[in-house]
Amino acid sequence: MILPQWTLRARCQSFLDAVGAFHGQAPSPSCATTSQQSSQPDEILTCPTCGWSLSWRDYFGTIQHKQLSGAEPVMVLFQGFVNSFPTAVRPQEKMLLIDGLIHSFHWFMLNETETRTTVINLIEGRYHEVVDFLDQLTYGPDSTPGTHQAWRRVIQRTAEQWRDERLKRPPEPPVNIQTPG
Repeated sequence: MILPQWTLRARCQSFLDAVGAFHGQAPSPSCATTSQQSSQPDEILTCPTCGWSLSWRDYFGTIQHKQLSGAEPVMVLFQGFVNSFPTAVRPQEKMLLIDGLIHSFHWFMLNETETRTTVINLIEGRYHEVVDFLDQLTYGPDSTPGTHQAWRRVIQRTAEQWRDERLKRPPEPPVNIQTPG
């Protein structure tokens, strides 16, 4: 059985591999050796170590639309996790590493950066599908007041920036907070 934390590490590695492929270093899925390529659709990628081969078009089809691209800070974050996780021995060490990935999501949200949150790279799916999943998972009637509205403002800005109608939603009314007695 593959434990969820190893799946998270594999997702980070897939992200790093895809970004490397976009920049001309496609790894073989058989042995992980990278080979130089120019990303031309009809180019045949061939691994010098194991002999694996596939056209760039077909290879690109395996990574396209899977949220496997991002900026340098995300690369550094994910590479750190991939490198550190296998050497973490105690459960507390592993949890701190996982927590660091999750808090990167909060950092982007709190600082309202003009970029996607890193969580989109950790949960497989299209951006609007991941946003819907997170909305359902995170926000309920007992959520901290204001957090859902802050998150929706970030998503609204992203929707406007990317002109993505699937992400646009009407503003939600403020939550009424009742104080005890």
